[in-house]
Amino acid sequence: MTLPDADPLTHDHVFLGSAHDENTRRTLWVVALTAAMMVCEIVAGWLTGSMALLADGFHMATHAGALMAAALAYRYARRHASSARFSFGTGKVGDLAGFGSALVLGIMALGIAGESVARLFEPVDVAFAEATWIAALGLAVNVASALLLGGHHHHGRGHGHDHDHPHRGHESHDNNLRAAHAHVLADALTSVLAIVALLAGRYLGWVWLDPVMGIVGGLVIGRWSWALMRDTAAVLLDSTDTGVAAEVREAVEGAGDARIVDLHVWRIGPEAHACIVSVAAPAIDAETIRRRLAPVHEITHLTVEVRRARQAAVA
Repeated sequence: MTLPDADPLTHDHVFLGSAHDENTRRTLWVVALTAAMMVCEIVAGWLTGSMALLADGFHMATHAGALMAAALAYRYARRHASSARFSFGTGKVGDLAGFGSALVLGIMALGIAGESVARLFEPVDVAFAEATWIAALGLAVNVASALLLGGHHHHGRGHGHDHDHPHRGHESHDNNLRAAHAHVLADALTSVLAIVALLAGRYLGWVWLDPVMGIVGGLVIGRWSWALMRDTAAVLLDSTDTGVAAEVREAVEGAGDARIVDLHVWRIGPEAHACIVSVAAPAIDAETIRRRLAPVHEITHLTVEVRRARQAAVA
């Protein structure tokens, strides 16, 4: 039997971040800036014969690809947000894109560090003047991109589900935007280090500083990549949010008339957590448990099971 549309027991599973569409637009602007800079570097490298500029242009292409993947992830999550194929919606599509982007960033960090070590032992000729100007232009583009992607911590909207979705508003954790931001910052860092090394090589003759800066940049970018992969993997693997779980235990067991026998709390979107809680309680019902958990604002999808004393003992 099909329930009527107005049935209060029905609800959607749209757990996208409150700034989802705004972040999509920001990311697309950054894709455009990065692609334009990529073309400039490749063309300049071809015309001047500078392999350094050509290499940086193709390096920029990998960032443009990663940023486009982030934009496509936003579009995909929005388009399929209400699809029944996704049990808890598409709120974690951004985390999947973020993990892939972080993996690409980590591979790039290894490549930068490895090439820099090789150049310590086998120095190459560098077109200092041309490379410095292009690096400065790249830095300007990266700063503009960082400003576009910056300030992305927004407070969420309340979800108006009638029966099991307490309202809340709290900080967004959009790992897709975080990954895009990491790519932009990585480019900015390499531009700054490159400018310092190029100026030192041109005016002081410190040719060795260029590969040293490359190693430093590779290590820093690698650390960013690892942190992002760790955080996104935890979301993708439904890792328990221990902080929210502790709040749930305190809210449910604080009165002393109920005991949690099974608890699962995990993130299903940038501003959304799901909770499945099984409670042994001789004299209270599921609605009482829901009311107790209403102040735990992080929970947007709540499933409650109440076991009587005999059921809990058998379990």
